[in-house]
Amino acid sequence: MIRKKFLLFILAFVLVCGYARADEVLKTTLDDQTDVEVTVYNSNLGLVKDTRSVSLPPAEGKELRFMDVAAYINPATVHVKSLNAADSFSVWEQNYEYDLISDSKLLDKFVGKKIKLIEKNQYQDTTKTIEATLLSNNSGQIYQIDKEIYLGYPGMRVLPEIPENLIAKPTLMWLYSSKEDLKHDLQVSYLTDNISWKADYILVVDKEDKSADLSGWVTIDNKSGTIYEKAKLKLVAGEVNQVSPIRMKKANVFERQEQMDGFGGSQFVEKGLFEYHLYDLQRRTTIKDNQTKQISLLEANNVSVTKEMLLIGQESFYMSRYQGKIPKQAINVYIKFKNEEKNKLGMPLPAGIMRLYKKDQEESLQFVGEDKIEHTPKDEEIKLLVGEAFDVVAERVQTDFKQITTRMYESSWEITLRNHKEEDVTIGVVEPLHGNWNIVFSSLPFEKKDAFTVQFNAAVPKNGEVKVNYTVRVGID
Repeated sequence: MIRKKFLLFILAFVLVCGYARADEVLKTTLDDQTDVEVTVYNSNLGLVKDTRSVSLPPAEGKELRFMDVAAYINPATVHVKSLNAADSFSVWEQNYEYDLISDSKLLDKFVGKKIKLIEKNQYQDTTKTIEATLLSNNSGQIYQIDKEIYLGYPGMRVLPEIPENLIAKPTLMWLYSSKEDLKHDLQVSYLTDNISWKADYILVVDKEDKSADLSGWVTIDNKSGTIYEKAKLKLVAGEVNQVSPIRMKKANVFERQEQMDGFGGSQFVEKGLFEYHLYDLQRRTTIKDNQTKQISLLEANNVSVTKEMLLIGQESFYMSRYQGKIPKQAINVYIKFKNEEKNKLGMPLPAGIMRLYKKDQEESLQFVGEDKIEHTPKDEEIKLLVGEAFDVVAERVQTDFKQITTRMYESSWEITLRNHKEEDVTIGVVEPLHGNWNIVFSSLPFEKKDAFTVQFNAAVPKNGEVKVNYTVRVGID
């Protein structure tokens, strides 16, 4: 009899445990994570591949909570698979849940329930605890205390517990099917907003403005709502087309791969990705939530550069009569170089801001200007607008003007270039023309840059001046 009762007890215990396991809500957190890969795009977009080891009992339609995903996840882009048992696991239904713990959220969960209100009298140094039923939490609280209704009540509100159905972390809630009792390696991939990257460059120009040292940094800004611990990091440079809801172009990875040896041993390997460029960090890194992280992208020394000074005119000059001198025009200063292998470069450079520095007479680095570069393929030229020349000035005078016909004008110009520096300079005078044009006279040779642009190059000696004179006819179609 005793043995029979013992066996019945064991059977009941097993059944209770089985029911408890069946009713248990399964969860997986970052503690189960075995691998994570993050691909960050220029367009405030990230692709996350999160792999976790999760033990799942055989079930049909059982709930699994995949927690600690990005707060700005696009649920429509979620893809999940079991890496070790793909045919044994599938997801039937998915919900995205995320309730931030706040006063309002907590109180919403206790509408219609009893809470405590603790009122403190600071003058008498006493406290009073009152039990109240929360009737509403809409634009303020409404309580029932005893049989009276209070529209608000002073004191501290005390809740008995955190509600079970309050999900405080970003969570994907699945109803899943699993054919066998197995530890699955679940890989979940999804797109998330609020993670981005940009490139920043520093160009240190030498004393003669003929060579420079170039360094580049990647800045990653993670506000996606989760941490990526020891992540495999990849960066995509290029404009990826997106529609709403978010959709990526299909990407095919080419086999071409180049190590950035010319950049002094970069941490990144550059690869072709569809019509973009992929920069693959050759080590793992942790990207915390709400963190701005910088990683060295490249180093290149003794890059050959050229300084250029340009005076740029205006199309409107050639159809109007001007009396006296036109106000002084600024002469822009540029630094340009070729992104090619023989110039210690030759790798696709992501878009970003390039800041220029130069040493002063005391060998201290000083900031001299900055400009933005676009995505620049190899073997292309980079031209940076640094600023305006201080010691080189230009004046323009219209010396003659004729209206030959109702649609044709002839004007003559004298441009005076003065150099107050202690060195000779060459200034390019760029004149943007339009319509049918013809230069009938010029004191210096000119170069036709395109269909509507000519350039005169004037060598101006130190502490000297040069005058550029020319006459042009412009006809309007």
